[in-house]
Amino acid sequence: MNKPVLVIMAAGMGSRYGGLKQIDPVDAEGHIIMDFSMYDAKRAGFEKVIFIIKKENEADFKGAIGDRIGQYMEVSYAYQELTNLPEGFEVPEGRVKPWGTAHAVLSCIDQIDGPFAVINADDYYGREAFQLIYDYLVAHEDDDKYRYTMVGYQLGNTVTDNGHVARGICDMNAEGELIGIHERTRIEKRDGGIAFTEDDGTTWVSVPADAIVSMNMWGFTHSILTEIRDGFPAFLEEGLKSNPMKCEYFLPAVVSNLLGADQATVAVLKSADKWYGVTYKEDKPVVVAAIKKMKEDGLYPEHLWEEA
Repeated sequence: MNKPVLVIMAAGMGSRYGGLKQIDPVDAEGHIIMDFSMYDAKRAGFEKVIFIIKKENEADFKGAIGDRIGQYMEVSYAYQELTNLPEGFEVPEGRVKPWGTAHAVLSCIDQIDGPFAVINADDYYGREAFQLIYDYLVAHEDDDKYRYTMVGYQLGNTVTDNGHVARGICDMNAEGELIGIHERTRIEKRDGGIAFTEDDGTTWVSVPADAIVSMNMWGFTHSILTEIRDGFPAFLEEGLKSNPMKCEYFLPAVVSNLLGADQATVAVLKSADKWYGVTYKEDKPVVVAAIKKMKEDGLYPEHLWEEA
């Protein structure tokens, strides 16, 4: 088995936050969130990282993070381009929105020849998560089914004080395997608890703080890339008819389809770490304070890569 590689989805611009938030420093030393993710990934055993970016952001991205990481890990780039479509399909006139997370991962198909983990660029996952997912990937291969995994977090460790967020709430069986993910696009702290609404706030449904949610930290074998590629034309046939400007090919949807067809299992690895992210500008001071505290507690050195 080839060693697992890390894939980081960094093509999004962060519409609610504004600007290229993936390269916004979160400490006095100029580290960005990805520095901490890759530092944790390297400690866990990952030796190669593939950044999925937009071609037009390449120079800024390399200057902010890629060239630095290249001194400590093998680095390569994949480009999520709107025009990367199967034969017979064209980008609808006026469309600027990317095709979604499954399409992003598909852009790596020629660079991956073994197991891999996928994360968001602008999320802090914690050291435990990378160790959990790396250990799973080196110990499992496809057999009669695809053997995938994901790291799940307690919902209460992932919400912000500064607005609503979208979270995928997981259903699991007794073996701790994923049955399905319920995407809740507006979930927030409310009346001392956590709740979601699907009717613009007319009604709210409470969710326990210890509910397990997906934060887009997945572990796959190479087989997922073939499934994404093979399913893309059918997605486009439907999506371009129903919502040509905004339809997106999501990674969890591909996984859900495979689960529904009984072709795959997804082991849910539970992390007790607190997740941090910058969904809104007001979230950044929280992340900065958390990173500072973790350094003070000895979880990270002051200058990450000088001590790598």
